[in-house]
Amino acid sequence: MLPLIAQVALDVPVPRLFDYVAPTLTSADVGRRVCVPFGRKEFIGVVLSLSRESAHPRDQLKTITAVLDDTPLLSAEILKLLRFCSDYYHYPLGATVLAALPTALRRAQTATLKTIDSWQLTTSGQTGGADLPQRAHAQRALFTLLQDGAAHTASELATASAGYRSTIKHWRELGWVTQLSQPAPLNAIPVNADIAPTLNAEQLQATNQISAALGKYQPFLLHGVTGSGKTEVYLHLVQAVLAQGGQVLILVPEINLTPQLTGVFRARFPAVEIATLNSGMADGERLHHWLAAVDGRARIVLGTRLAVFAPMPALALIIIDEEHDSSFYQQDGLRYAARDVAIMRAHQRSCPIVLGSATPALETWHNAQSGRYQRLSLTQRAIAAATLPQVRMIDQRTQKLTDGISPALATAIQRRLDTGQQSLIFINRRGYAPTLVCRACGWAAGCPRCSTRLVVHLRERQLRCHHCGYAERVPHACPDCGNLDISPSGLGTQRVEEGLQKQFPTARVLRIDRDSTRRKDSWPEMQQSIRRGEVDILVGTQLLAKGHDFPNLTLVGVVGADSALYSPDFRASERMFAQLMQVSGRAGRAQHPGEVLIQTEFVDHPLYLALQQHDYIGYARTLLNERRSAGFPPFIHQAVLRAEAPQLVEAIAFLNLAKAHAPVTSAVTVFDPTPATMARKANVERALLLVQSTNRRTLQQFLGMWMEDIYTLRASKLRWHLDVDPLEI
Repeated sequence: MLPLIAQVALDVPVPRLFDYVAPTLTSADVGRRVCVPFGRKEFIGVVLSLSRESAHPRDQLKTITAVLDDTPLLSAEILKLLRFCSDYYHYPLGATVLAALPTALRRAQTATLKTIDSWQLTTSGQTGGADLPQRAHAQRALFTLLQDGAAHTASELATASAGYRSTIKHWRELGWVTQLSQPAPLNAIPVNADIAPTLNAEQLQATNQISAALGKYQPFLLHGVTGSGKTEVYLHLVQAVLAQGGQVLILVPEINLTPQLTGVFRARFPAVEIATLNSGMADGERLHHWLAAVDGRARIVLGTRLAVFAPMPALALIIIDEEHDSSFYQQDGLRYAARDVAIMRAHQRSCPIVLGSATPALETWHNAQSGRYQRLSLTQRAIAAATLPQVRMIDQRTQKLTDGISPALATAIQRRLDTGQQSLIFINRRGYAPTLVCRACGWAAGCPRCSTRLVVHLRERQLRCHHCGYAERVPHACPDCGNLDISPSGLGTQRVEEGLQKQFPTARVLRIDRDSTRRKDSWPEMQQSIRRGEVDILVGTQLLAKGHDFPNLTLVGVVGADSALYSPDFRASERMFAQLMQVSGRAGRAQHPGEVLIQTEFVDHPLYLALQQHDYIGYARTLLNERRSAGFPPFIHQAVLRAEAPQLVEAIAFLNLAKAHAPVTSAVTVFDPTPATMARKANVERALLLVQSTNRRTLQQFLGMWMEDIYTLRASKLRWHLDVDPLEI
């Protein structure tokens, strides 16, 4: 009988699979990695199906070079999810499948678990060791440790006897001990168990309702004010799933939140293996944790958006913390929303999914209002003595600012310094100042590679582009007119930090942004320093806005927020409200009351008025009404075809050609091509074409037909991609 033909997924930018002769494979090998010849190179691929026939003559097919791994790494369940992603986001299936694998598995590397050696007493060892001389203290200590019958690692043996190696070697020769190899633990450092606090009535009700849904698909929105104890609800739900032998997938938006939340779960479940998955991990470490999820040893998997594709054979619950966060959107390659993919995974798996947030995305809120999701509310802070902070506006039109700080905010900071409490100054712009300007001729430092300004980093004496990474030295004079009086314009975290150190010379000021936390482990060290009371004033960006609990922090000051009020992006006000409510929630989370001071020129703006009332529900209602009237999501469904070329005219020409090939239908609106908001980035000109429809299914059918034609268009000098449900237009 002729060998089977394998349909193999390869990471190439074409929407098809490739046929190879597979002499040794059977239907049980779907999901296995293989090495295959492709052109003049060898590629790593994944077998997606096997058949007897091919659309190509069998004698023209190449043969699989090697079969990797002992068993398939991607289950039928994950392959089904990846097919959905490929279809929904109209991205090549091969590239979609390979993107779901850890980087180490995209190379011809064997997927083997990292192991450690351990030693265990044999039956004869139990007998012989009992007769050890009384004066052989080190040997007797070692024997006492091994007497429990368990296998012990080298580090454990060393605690009993520093010279254990020679003793163990001798005992092996006597047949007293046997050497074992076992998977290296994911949690190397033991921790003390944390005692679960008693849930309040709202937390208990939420936990009971979600627990009752285990074993079936049900999406829940856990809408809780900041500090309401959503994490404690998660912990109790995980306890319920573990008791039934299941696995839990927990997604968080930022890498910086992963170690903190991992610590919380490890303290509650010290005996449970917890796998962490994020792009900041070394390739080998990430592979080790991923494989622990695959074989079910990791009962809890906690990670950023890429963890949504981790195979988990006993998956019983998915939790998405801060579900509104834009970090759940992948912005290159397979452009997907991890929240939406997780919902589809829960549906396919028939398990509940919990979306937690104090400020849910409007799409999520709309689904909860329409009954698609079940809404559960936590309206009070979890600590009985803690109340929501008082939010006040400071009219900066009537106050003179010193390095961005008003007298009213400075007075509030001094009050905290006097009482030994901490303050947080939030400004969502890193660097010293947004740009460098010449007051004489109006020159401003622009990026030569992007259509944006260079940011001043004064300490490094550099101008930097935060989009492409371009950097240059700060000039001594204006390049246009020669004026020596050029100066930074606007505020950044460095400038506010410097100003605070001048105003409060004895205060300990700590700046937290992407620049100050570049070094590995710097952010966790900073958090420990804050909790130990070694910091008086924090200055930071959105890194500080979410997920952090600093009990002694009672004041939040917001600087420079007005710039987002009148953005052309229709999502800007939603993002700003969520960000300010999140950062406000850092204040007064323990026994001391919190206060939030927002400096603004628009004290009566509806967004600020809603913040003062902590009224997410009212403001969400206002925004949804505006979007319904304007025809924006979630009341319409969108996709954007983007093109990048050396010249803008080439990108526009390609999009016009694509528009000419669009299927004709009155149910889908195809707009004219237009330059992107940032038309030039990293020496590439960018343009976009928006399509939208009131019906998601109709839009998907349109995109499916349209993409078939677009792949046939010549695009040798440019790159293009489709963005379905775009976060930005």
